[in-house]
Amino acid sequence: MSEKVLALESTVIAHGLPKPLNVQIAQLLEEIAKEKGCEAKTVAIIAGNVKVGLTKEEIVQLGLRDDVMKVGVAEIPIAVVKKAWAATTVSATMRIASMHGIEIFATGGIGGVHDTKEWDVSQDLIELARTRMIVVCAGPKSVLNLRATVEMLETLQVTILGYKTDKLPAFFVRQTDIPVQRVDSVSEIAEIYLTKCRLNLSGSVLVLNPIPLDHEISDREFAEWEKVAKEELKRARIEGKMVTPFLLSKLAEVSNGKTVRSNIELLKNNVSLACEIVSELSQRESRSKC
Repeated sequence: MSEKVLALESTVIAHGLPKPLNVQIAQLLEEIAKEKGCEAKTVAIIAGNVKVGLTKEEIVQLGLRDDVMKVGVAEIPIAVVKKAWAATTVSATMRIASMHGIEIFATGGIGGVHDTKEWDVSQDLIELARTRMIVVCAGPKSVLNLRATVEMLETLQVTILGYKTDKLPAFFVRQTDIPVQRVDSVSEIAEIYLTKCRLNLSGSVLVLNPIPLDHEISDREFAEWEKVAKEELKRARIEGKMVTPFLLSKLAEVSNGKTVRSNIELLKNNVSLACEIVSELSQRESRSKC
């Protein structure tokens, strides 16, 4: 394992938060990691170059440019050949970070199965099944078909753990009625991951970390806002990778910024937990290697 190193994705900078707040939060997340004793490396593609760890100037440019691609694993070579600026999703961040020896990744929420008539499933799920890594998130994005997303994760043999919860958290919502396997300590998480390594089992350990209680959004509020956002989506005829950024933008608009504030808090919460796991794994490294 790259000692005390944590990967961060860049889609949240380019497509997840409004400008210029996105730049401030990207820098804040790296600072939180440093305060917790680990080094955060934000992953992105800068002018065709795959980067693991961005400079402050690159974070600013990535956050303020209007031509930043959103890439999963499948689009990485396209961005490189076109010498594009590209923000990495969960899947692309995982693949690139893993290639650089990083085993822990903190994000906001994972993609999944969209509740549409057309088949629309995120590359994130496939990568979670392929790459052995600990991924800390606040659950699948709230706008997804949650039951279908969990069912696909289980089918793909992804190890799903609820941190101090036995109910699936869903990004803005602390818990749903969907059961998950509970763990109560970072020690348990580390041991499960290292056991997966020893048994040579592929796929990630997906740690679901509920949004802090003070920043949760109620089911009723979210359902009202989601209905408006999905009506706008239908009118706009947005498809593919831009569905989630569009919906998150509309949710921020109709909630008067409440979803943005909640998004920031869950990101901070996930980075903090991920750094605790990094420290736990680092202490065990001399005894157990992945």
